[in-house]
Amino acid sequence: MQSEREQTDREQTELCVHIFSVSAGLVGVCLTVIGLIQILQDLRKVDTLADDLLAVDALGFLGACLLAYLALRARGARRVQLEHWADLVFLLALGGMAAGCAVIAYQLI
Repeated sequence: MQSEREQTDREQTELCVHIFSVSAGLVGVCLTVIGLIQILQDLRKVDTLADDLLAVDALGFLGACLLAYLALRARGARRVQLEHWADLVFLLALGGMAAGCAVIAYQLI
């Protein structure tokens, strides 16, 4: 039977792995949407802040990905601190992505 500490460590590791993998994927999504917005801007001759927002989000997701990776490599109190920051940066970038999607929905479509 696993101790409570081993169970908590495994759950924290799983959280870091999820943040790491999802953040990496969302960087790619942001870059793809930025490319599509650039094409739409050239075709429709419109200007929007959506690509700038998504560029900042891509950097946020990259930061969350790096923090989650560092948390996976760290141990003890440092690991908990890195996990907390990775989680916070991920959630901020996710909120920014939602804002970028709202800008796209109201300005480009």
